[in-house]
Parts: sequence; structure tokens; C-alpha cells
Amino acid sequence: EVQLVESGGGLVQPGGSLRLSCAASGFSFSTYAMSWVRQAPGKGLEWVSAINSGGSKTTYADSVKGRFTITRDNAKNTMYLHMNSLIPEDTTVYYCNTVLQGAAYWGQGTQVTVSS
Repeated sequence: EVQLVESGGGLVQPGGSLRLSCAASGFSFSTYAMSWVRQAPGKGLEWVSAINSGGSKTTYADSVKGRFTITRDNAKNTMYLHMNSLIPEDTTVYYCNTVLQGAAYWGQGTQVTVSS
């Protein structure tokens, strides 16, 4: 069974930092690209960042470029999102995502709240 479990969210002040983790199991993690996606209340899904299977290629949404860094540790079957210079607009639920043989898988999400 494919499982993606996010953690690391919380309340942080503007300008602060958080590191999100996505622990994967049930599939060959090192073989697949992974992504982070977020969804604010009342809004659609917003793609945030992606990383290829080996971790050598990363892409970012313009809204987070220069502030967020995506990484992965294939030995630990875990992906990370290092978030710096957080702003209130980053407040939302963050999900990790992968697509295996055409099927999309999602974690349960982790809440990030940026507020003073």
C-alpha cells in the first residue's frame, strides 16, 4: 500500500522558517519524482515544487522561488520542503504527491500557519 505521510507543519511568525517532511512507503521511492502541492481554504490546488527521482533536478512555483528548497533522501524514503522567509500568504495545508503508473497519490497534509 502506497503511503505518504507529511509532518513538520506548525505556527511560525512572518520571516520564519519551517521544514516539512514527507515519509513514503509502499513503492520504490527512489524511482519516482515527487512534488509538494498546497491548497488554501476556498482555493484550488497550487503546485509548489517538484524534484526528480535522483534529486538532481528541482522546479519551483514563482510564488516560492528563492524562499523554498525541495530535497529528498532516497536512503530514508523521505522528501523535504525547506521553507524560509515565510509570509502570511504561505498559510495553507501542504501535501506531498507522486504519480505511479498514472495514479496520483497524496498524503493527509500538514498545516502551515504564518502569523504574528
